[in-house]
Amino acid sequence: MLHIINKSPLSNCSLDSCLRVATTGSVLLIEDAVYAATTGNAFEHKLRESMAGLQVYVLKPDLEARGLADRLMDGVTPVDYAGFVELTVSNKNCQSWL
Repeated sequence: MLHIINKSPLSNCSLDSCLRVATTGSVLLIEDAVYAATTGNAFEHKLRESMAGLQVYVLKPDLEARGLADRLMDGVTPVDYAGFVELTVSNKNCQSWL
């Protein structure tokens, strides 16, 4: 399953809720959720722990738009829009967390 998060974990509990429920599959961070994939943020430790069972992706254009491309955590895979589409096609189910 692909879990899509678009809200920053610093202002919304969507990513936290997702990580409590999802133990396998993929997580795609888009829009302000890309802040969670950066080094030095308050949510870094929790995201790193979840990467034991989840593959984490980040939408690269959103990361770049926020000037964070140089702070991407190790183990997080950046994807472009074509990669976003490929993730949705290759996963049987997609869940957007609001």
